Amino acid sequence: MPSLIRFLITVGILAAIAYGAMLALVTFVTPQPREMTQTISPARLNK
Repeated sequence: MPSLIRFLITVGILAAIAYGAMLALVTFVTPQPREMTQTISPARLNK
């Protein structure tokens, strides 16, 4: 039973670190808006 508790605590700590990293990315990284264009061949439009 103690090994199960140790495993669950380890998984919980890793999940908390991953959640904290995602939260830090959302908070501190701002995307640069830019215009995006992509050409589509007419043959693909006529399907």
